Amino acid sequence: MEILRYAAFTHTPDGGNPAGVVLGADHLDARDMQAIAARIGYAETAFIVRRTPGAATIRYFAPETVVPFCGHATIATGIALAEREGTGRLLLSTPVGRIDLVTDRVGDRLMASLVTVEPRVEGIDGAVRSRLLQHLRLAEGDLDADLPVLLSYAGNVHPIVAVRDAAVLRNLDYDYEGLKALMAAQGWGATVAVVHRTSPLVFEARNPFPPGGVREDPATGSAAASLGAYLRERAEVAPPATLTVHQGGDVGRPSVITVGIPVTGGMTVSGGAVRITS
Repeated sequence: MEILRYAAFTHTPDGGNPAGVVLGADHLDARDMQAIAARIGYAETAFIVRRTPGAATIRYFAPETVVPFCGHATIATGIALAEREGTGRLLLSTPVGRIDLVTDRVGDRLMASLVTVEPRVEGIDGAVRSRLLQHLRLAEGDLDADLPVLLSYAGNVHPIVAVRDAAVLRNLDYDYEGLKALMAAQGWGATVAVVHRTSPLVFEARNPFPPGGVREDPATGSAAASLGAYLRERAEVAPPATLTVHQGGDVGRPSVITVGIPVTGGMTVSGGAVRITS
């Protein structure tokens, strides 16, 4: 077993979202994995088991819970394996379905891309929406009237909450315990994507993550993919298109996530990762 640490969606170890990557984890049970994830302390840790040529099974744990899917830990895993074995394609079996993970060298950097499972976008109950805004400490006037609050799934369910301007996003200060309780009651095990549109295909994002025991996630690949699915569903973009999400600057770990939005099918989430050695 090898325990590694990478920062994903960045090219510097002090940016992006740190992820644990545990290779050769076949002998670990769920309790062991949860304990290791808690000890590492990052938003998520990925565990690779049942590795065969061109394929593997991957599991994800946050410090306090199992996570069905994690974009940044998958990107980190791809880079970790590419550094050891070379670039190529790996078919990953995840709790939400099969994920195609591709690594390649772009200039002097390794890049990884994953294709999500088939996304879906759904409405949100009015009372739940009201409680969500209450715990985010957002008023109706803080929201972007053109982008309604909806639930979007591309591996995890993410409420998409678009705010009207950058100042609202910068001032986000939510009720951690209240939001944690609401998300548990609704079965939302990932983040809430609070976003601001700066241009048609560029967004800023902040992602509260109380289910995982993390106040704010610096880079959330599944949320960025869910945002891409949301924009496609609402015809806010003309696919094929490329979405760029800037996240993490508010917590001192700036990151950039690229999402390819096809006409149909899963989103393509791309980014780099760099090993954390200290």
